Amino acid sequence: MAKTLIFDVESKNHVPFLRGILARSLNESGLSFKLAYDLATEIRQELGHVEEISSLQLREMVIKKLEQQNYHAIAEHYQSPAIVTPIIYVENLDGQLTPYSNENFSRLEIIGLTAEETSKVVHKMYNHLIHSGMKKIHVNHLGYLTYRCLHQDSCFGTKIADRYLSWVKFCRSGSPLILLIGGTAGSGKSTISTALASRLDIVRTQSTDLLREVMRMMIPKRLLPVLHESSFNAWQTLPAAQAASSEDQVNLLIAGYQTQSDLLSVPCEAVMQRAVKERISLLLEGVHIEPSLLKMVPADSPAVVVHIMLAVLKQKELKKRIKGRHLLVPERSSIKQPATFQDIWRLQEHLLNEADQADVAIVENMDKEATLREIMKIIMKEISRNYSATASEVFGDRHLSLNLCDK
Repeated sequence: MAKTLIFDVESKNHVPFLRGILARSLNESGLSFKLAYDLATEIRQELGHVEEISSLQLREMVIKKLEQQNYHAIAEHYQSPAIVTPIIYVENLDGQLTPYSNENFSRLEIIGLTAEETSKVVHKMYNHLIHSGMKKIHVNHLGYLTYRCLHQDSCFGTKIADRYLSWVKFCRSGSPLILLIGGTAGSGKSTISTALASRLDIVRTQSTDLLREVMRMMIPKRLLPVLHESSFNAWQTLPAAQAASSEDQVNLLIAGYQTQSDLLSVPCEAVMQRAVKERISLLLEGVHIEPSLLKMVPADSPAVVVHIMLAVLKQKELKKRIKGRHLLVPERSSIKQPATFQDIWRLQEHLLNEADQADVAIVENMDKEATLREIMKIIMKEISRNYSATASEVFGDRHLSLNLCDK
């Protein structure tokens, strides 16, 4: 796809076409986050082989598409960039001022709102602030108004509003979130973990596969062969493996996995304890994530620890994912033999049984977005249990006097 340049007729300069900039402009004109992003993507695709376009031509192109989709009011707003909306500054807890923006609400999806619903809250809040003539607002005051808007809106109500209070209290507590994502090969651990880390703004992530790789570099295979096999082939290095019957192999499969997991529990514990000590949220994922790791975080720790076990309960679907994974990542040769699928399936049965007995949340991962929403609910349930609060406790009484959302 060729790089498209926009010729700004006012400054007489060329600037690259950026989908994010156009999406933001459309969002500020009243289009929802998703629709703005989708429209910007559509325009980028149409300009794929266009080397240069003027800013006026681009604007006409955008307006035409908005009108074709019956977004006439948004098209009119987008067409009048000369109308400058007032800037409202938000005073943070440390006294610094930052312009009010959508970023003030970027985490509302964590408490259960969709992108569309988040956009609704953003515009509702901004319109109230503009109509009130406010030039500056304290972050606690803004937080309380957000709580009131959520509480009074029939689409959200008390449950969502209380989640918001719990989330704000948790964020301000400085306590870390320790998120443990387990599951067998092909269950989608890496994909889900990456998306969760992004949504929760977790910068410290770790995989047990990488921890195992470090240990392999430190300990030769001849000294500890069980460490150098995959989690479902580790049993083959056990002394009893040679004389094992087919029935014994099932028990040996679990024994091999457990031996490897016990070895990896040491670096896992170290990673978690460091996160707790430094009060930095952590996402730890891998097939070796099991309920015993929960005991490695002290009971009196300020951390909120959430353990999720991902599952793919249909054999056909799991086979499909494993096969697709090897087409995409051929170097993962440890699962290239079809016969090993039954070992993977048996290992999942063991993991789910252990999780069920330990009351660990099991989430069937058939649809990425549905899985993420379910995990977010589980996380917020645990946070709400530990950080329930009233609006007064979170934002202070002096910020509860003015309720713009009642107007």
